[in-house]
Amino acid sequence: MPQADALLVRSATTVDAEVLAAAAKLKIVARAGVGLDNVDVDAATARGVLVVNAPTSNIHSAAEHALALLLAAARQIAPADASLREHEWKRSSFSGTEIFDKTVGVVGLGRIGQLVAQRLAAFGARIVAYDPYVSAARAAQLGIELLSLDELLGRADFISVHLPKTPETAGLIGKDALAKTKPGVIIVNAARGGLIDEAALAEAITSGHVRAAGLDVFATEPCTDSPLFDLPQVVVTPHLGASTAEAQDRAAPTWPRA
Repeated sequence: MPQADALLVRSATTVDAEVLAAAAKLKIVARAGVGLDNVDVDAATARGVLVVNAPTSNIHSAAEHALALLLAAARQIAPADASLREHEWKRSSFSGTEIFDKTVGVVGLGRIGQLVAQRLAAFGARIVAYDPYVSAARAAQLGIELLSLDELLGRADFISVHLPKTPETAGLIGKDALAKTKPGVIIVNAARGGLIDEAALAEAITSGHVRAAGLDVFATEPCTDSPLFDLPQVVVTPHLGASTAEAQDRAAPTWPRA
Protein backbone atom coordinates (compact mmCIF):
# COMPACT_ATOMS: atom_id res chain seq x y z
CA MET A 1 0.00 0.00 0.00
CA PRO A 2 2.64 2.67 0.79
CA GLN A 3 3.94 2.45 -2.80
CA ALA A 4 0.56 2.22 -4.54
CA ASP A 5 -0.37 4.90 -7.07
CA ALA A 6 -3.79 3.42 -7.81
CA LEU A 7 -6.24 1.21 -5.95
CA LEU A 8 -8.81 -0.98 -7.70
CA VAL A 9 -11.61 -2.29 -5.46
CA ARG A 10 -15.00 -3.95 -5.54
CA SER A 11 -17.79 -3.71 -2.98
CA ALA A 12 -16.19 -6.00 -0.38
CA THR A 13 -13.15 -3.75 0.15
CA THR A 14 -13.46 -0.74 2.45
CA VAL A 15 -11.28 2.25 1.65
CA ASP A 16 -11.49 4.44 4.74
CA ALA A 17 -9.36 7.23 6.17
CA GLU A 18 -6.96 4.72 7.73
CA VAL A 19 -6.35 2.96 4.42
CA LEU A 20 -5.86 6.27 2.65
CA ALA A 21 -3.38 7.44 5.29
CA ALA A 22 -1.32 4.31 4.69
CA ALA A 23 -1.08 5.04 0.96
CA ALA A 24 0.86 8.29 0.77
CA LYS A 25 1.47 8.00 -2.99
CA LEU A 26 -2.11 7.13 -3.90
CA LYS A 27 -3.58 9.17 -6.75
CA ILE A 28 -6.78 7.34 -7.65
CA VAL A 29 -9.28 4.85 -6.21
CA ALA A 30 -11.28 3.02 -8.88
CA ARG A 31 -14.43 1.20 -7.83
CA ALA A 32 -15.39 -1.65 -10.17
CA GLY A 33 -19.10 -1.04 -9.92
CA VAL A 34 -21.71 1.57 -9.11
CA GLY A 35 -21.89 2.32 -5.39
CA LEU A 36 -19.25 4.26 -3.46
CA ASP A 37 -20.50 3.56 0.07
CA ASN A 38 -17.35 1.50 0.76
CA VAL A 39 -15.06 4.44 -0.09
CA ASP A 40 -14.60 7.46 2.18
CA VAL A 41 -14.89 10.00 -0.62
CA ASP A 42 -14.48 13.00 1.70
CA ALA A 43 -11.24 11.64 3.15
CA ALA A 44 -9.96 10.85 -0.34
CA THR A 45 -10.83 14.32 -1.60
CA ALA A 46 -9.05 15.91 1.36
CA ARG A 47 -5.91 14.04 0.33
CA GLY A 48 -6.26 14.95 -3.33
CA VAL A 49 -7.11 11.37 -4.31
CA LEU A 50 -9.46 10.99 -7.28
CA VAL A 51 -12.34 8.53 -6.77
CA VAL A 52 -14.02 7.04 -9.84
CA ASN A 53 -16.54 4.30 -10.46
CA ALA A 54 -18.16 2.48 -13.37
CA PRO A 55 -21.75 3.70 -13.01
CA THR A 56 -23.30 1.81 -15.92
CA SER A 57 -21.16 -1.32 -16.00
CA ASN A 58 -23.50 -3.61 -14.07
CA ILE A 59 -26.90 -1.99 -14.39
CA HIS A 60 -28.35 -4.67 -16.67
CA SER A 61 -26.93 -7.48 -14.53
CA ALA A 62 -28.27 -5.90 -11.34
CA ALA A 63 -31.71 -5.28 -12.83
CA GLU A 64 -31.95 -8.85 -14.12
CA HIS A 65 -30.87 -10.24 -10.75
CA ALA A 66 -33.53 -8.22 -8.94
CA LEU A 67 -36.10 -9.60 -11.37
CA ALA A 68 -34.80 -13.14 -10.80
CA LEU A 69 -35.21 -12.74 -7.04
CA LEU A 70 -38.71 -11.34 -7.46
CA LEU A 71 -39.79 -14.21 -9.70
CA ALA A 72 -38.19 -16.80 -7.43
CA ALA A 73 -39.95 -15.37 -4.38
CA ALA A 74 -43.29 -15.07 -6.18
CA ARG A 75 -43.24 -18.68 -7.39
CA GLN A 76 -41.51 -20.30 -4.38
CA ILE A 77 -38.70 -21.56 -6.58
CA ALA A 78 -36.18 -22.13 -3.77
CA PRO A 79 -38.35 -24.27 -1.45
CA ALA A 80 -39.84 -26.17 -4.39
CA ASP A 81 -36.35 -26.94 -5.68
CA ALA A 82 -35.19 -28.04 -2.22
CA SER A 83 -38.25 -30.25 -1.79
CA LEU A 84 -37.81 -32.01 -5.12
CA ARG A 85 -34.13 -32.63 -4.37
CA GLU A 86 -35.33 -34.46 -1.25
CA HIS A 87 -37.27 -36.74 -3.63
CA GLU A 88 -40.62 -35.19 -2.69
CA TRP A 89 -43.30 -34.35 -5.27
CA LYS A 90 -45.48 -31.71 -3.60
CA ARG A 91 -47.18 -29.71 -6.33
CA SER A 92 -49.99 -28.58 -4.04
CA SER A 93 -47.55 -27.15 -1.48
CA PHE A 94 -46.10 -24.43 -3.69
CA SER A 95 -48.78 -22.08 -4.92
CA GLY A 96 -47.31 -18.85 -6.27
CA THR A 97 -48.62 -15.48 -7.34
CA GLU A 98 -48.59 -13.73 -10.73
CA ILE A 99 -46.95 -10.42 -11.59
CA PHE A 100 -49.52 -9.71 -14.32
CA ASP A 101 -52.05 -7.04 -13.30
CA LYS A 102 -50.29 -6.45 -9.99
CA THR A 103 -48.84 -3.18 -8.67
CA VAL A 104 -45.06 -3.09 -8.38
CA GLY A 105 -43.46 -0.38 -6.26
CA VAL A 106 -39.95 0.62 -7.27
CA VAL A 107 -38.13 2.42 -4.44
CA GLY A 108 -35.39 4.40 -6.15
CA LEU A 109 -35.81 5.34 -9.79
CA GLY A 110 -32.20 5.59 -10.90
CA ARG A 111 -30.68 3.65 -13.79
CA ILE A 112 -31.28 0.22 -12.29
CA GLY A 113 -34.70 1.07 -10.90
CA GLN A 114 -35.80 2.28 -14.34
CA LEU A 115 -34.59 -0.92 -16.00
CA VAL A 116 -36.46 -3.03 -13.45
CA ALA A 117 -39.59 -0.95 -14.00
CA GLN A 118 -39.38 -1.40 -17.78
CA ARG A 119 -38.99 -5.16 -17.49
CA LEU A 120 -41.83 -5.56 -15.02
CA ALA A 121 -44.11 -3.38 -17.13
CA ALA A 122 -43.58 -5.94 -19.89
CA PHE A 123 -45.11 -8.53 -17.54
CA GLY A 124 -48.30 -6.46 -17.48
CA ALA A 125 -47.71 -4.92 -14.06
CA ARG A 126 -48.66 -1.41 -12.99
CA ILE A 127 -45.53 0.47 -11.93
CA VAL A 128 -45.44 3.03 -9.15
CA ALA A 129 -42.28 4.52 -7.69
CA TYR A 130 -40.81 6.57 -4.88
CA ASP A 131 -37.82 8.79 -5.51
CA PRO A 132 -37.54 12.31 -4.02
CA TYR A 133 -35.03 13.28 -6.71
CA VAL A 134 -37.23 12.44 -9.69
CA SER A 135 -39.99 14.77 -10.86
CA ALA A 136 -43.53 13.60 -11.51
CA ALA A 137 -43.11 14.79 -15.10
CA ARG A 138 -40.04 12.60 -15.62
CA ALA A 139 -41.79 9.62 -14.04
CA ALA A 140 -44.77 10.17 -16.33
CA GLN A 141 -42.44 10.08 -19.34
CA LEU A 142 -41.40 6.62 -18.16
CA GLY A 143 -45.01 5.54 -17.72
CA ILE A 144 -44.61 5.41 -13.95
CA GLU A 145 -46.79 6.96 -11.26
CA LEU A 146 -44.71 8.77 -8.64
CA LEU A 147 -45.90 8.38 -5.03
CA SER A 148 -44.78 9.20 -1.53
CA LEU A 149 -43.08 6.30 0.25
CA ASP A 150 -46.09 5.71 2.50
CA GLU A 151 -48.45 5.67 -0.49
CA LEU A 152 -46.23 3.17 -2.29
CA LEU A 153 -45.99 0.92 0.75
CA GLY A 154 -49.76 0.79 1.04
CA ARG A 155 -50.46 0.08 -2.63
CA ALA A 156 -47.72 -2.21 -3.90
CA ASP A 157 -48.10 -5.97 -4.24
CA PHE A 158 -44.36 -6.17 -4.91
CA ILE A 159 -41.65 -3.79 -3.69
CA SER A 160 -38.20 -3.68 -5.28
CA VAL A 161 -35.58 -1.48 -3.60
CA HIS A 162 -32.99 0.32 -5.74
CA LEU A 163 -31.39 3.01 -3.57
CA PRO A 164 -27.81 3.87 -2.72
CA LYS A 165 -26.92 3.48 0.95
CA THR A 166 -26.62 6.90 2.55
CA PRO A 167 -27.35 8.27 6.04
CA GLU A 168 -30.83 9.16 4.75
CA THR A 169 -31.63 5.74 3.26
CA ALA A 170 -30.07 3.41 5.85
CA GLY A 171 -32.87 1.51 7.59
CA LEU A 172 -35.51 3.16 5.40
CA ILE A 173 -37.60 -0.01 5.30
CA GLY A 174 -37.84 -0.72 9.02
CA LYS A 175 -40.51 -2.05 11.35
CA ASP A 176 -42.78 0.97 10.97
CA ALA A 177 -42.50 0.99 7.18
CA LEU A 178 -43.15 -2.74 6.96
CA ALA A 179 -46.30 -2.30 9.05
CA LYS A 180 -47.59 0.11 6.39
CA THR A 181 -47.17 -2.38 3.55
CA LYS A 182 -50.05 -4.18 1.92
CA PRO A 183 -50.69 -7.62 3.48
CA GLY A 184 -49.11 -10.32 1.35
CA VAL A 185 -46.49 -8.03 -0.19
CA ILE A 186 -43.30 -9.49 -1.67
CA ILE A 187 -40.13 -7.46 -1.07
CA VAL A 188 -36.84 -7.55 -2.98
CA ASN A 189 -33.54 -5.85 -2.18
CA ALA A 190 -30.71 -6.24 -4.67
CA ALA A 191 -29.31 -2.76 -4.07
CA ARG A 192 -27.45 -2.27 -0.78
CA GLY A 193 -27.50 -4.02 2.56
CA GLY A 194 -28.82 -1.99 5.46
CA LEU A 195 -31.68 -0.38 3.55
CA ILE A 196 -34.07 -2.93 5.04
CA ASP A 197 -34.14 -3.89 8.73
CA GLU A 198 -33.53 -7.62 8.32
CA ALA A 199 -34.78 -8.60 11.79
CA ALA A 200 -37.99 -6.63 11.26
CA LEU A 201 -38.42 -8.22 7.83
CA ALA A 202 -38.01 -11.70 9.32
CA GLU A 203 -40.69 -10.88 11.91
CA ALA A 204 -43.05 -9.57 9.24
CA ILE A 205 -42.62 -12.73 7.17
CA THR A 206 -43.05 -15.01 10.18
CA SER A 207 -46.27 -13.21 11.12
CA GLY A 208 -47.57 -13.67 7.58
CA HIS A 209 -47.90 -9.95 6.85
CA VAL A 210 -45.11 -10.12 4.25
CA ARG A 211 -45.61 -13.06 1.91
CA ALA A 212 -42.02 -13.54 0.75
CA ALA A 213 -38.74 -11.78 0.08
CA GLY A 214 -35.65 -11.96 -2.09
CA LEU A 215 -32.35 -10.51 -0.89
CA ASP A 216 -28.95 -10.26 -2.52
CA VAL A 217 -27.43 -7.85 0.00
CA PHE A 218 -27.14 -7.68 3.77
CA ALA A 219 -26.29 -5.12 6.44
CA THR A 220 -23.10 -7.00 7.30
CA GLU A 221 -21.21 -8.89 4.60
CA PRO A 222 -20.09 -11.60 4.30
CA CYS A 223 -23.32 -12.78 5.94
CA THR A 224 -23.62 -16.48 6.74
CA ASP A 225 -26.14 -16.32 9.60
CA SER A 226 -29.46 -14.50 9.58
CA PRO A 227 -32.98 -15.18 10.86
CA LEU A 228 -34.04 -14.79 7.23
CA PHE A 229 -32.07 -17.89 6.25
CA ASP A 230 -34.42 -20.10 8.28
CA LEU A 231 -37.51 -18.95 6.42
CA PRO A 232 -38.55 -20.94 3.33
CA GLN A 233 -40.38 -17.87 1.98
CA VAL A 234 -37.06 -16.08 1.52
CA VAL A 235 -34.66 -16.55 -1.40
CA VAL A 236 -31.13 -15.28 -0.76
CA THR A 237 -27.94 -14.90 -2.78
CA PRO A 238 -24.46 -13.71 -1.72
CA HIS A 239 -24.33 -10.25 -3.38
CA LEU A 240 -24.37 -11.54 -6.95
CA GLY A 241 -26.09 -8.61 -8.66
CA ALA A 242 -23.00 -7.62 -10.63
CA SER A 243 -21.61 -11.12 -11.00
CA THR A 244 -21.82 -11.63 -14.73
CA ALA A 245 -19.04 -11.83 -17.28
CA GLU A 246 -20.60 -8.97 -19.21
CA ALA A 247 -20.69 -6.61 -16.23
CA GLN A 248 -17.04 -7.28 -15.45
CA ASP A 249 -16.06 -6.70 -19.07
CA ARG A 250 -17.89 -3.37 -19.12
CA ALA A 251 -16.30 -2.10 -15.91
CA ALA A 252 -12.68 -1.90 -17.08
CA PRO A 253 -12.98 0.35 -20.15
CA THR A 254 -15.29 2.83 -18.41
CA TRP A 255 -12.66 4.15 -15.99
CA PRO A 256 -10.80 7.31 -16.99
CA ARG A 257 -7.05 7.24 -17.27
CA ALA A 258 -5.39 9.07 -14.38
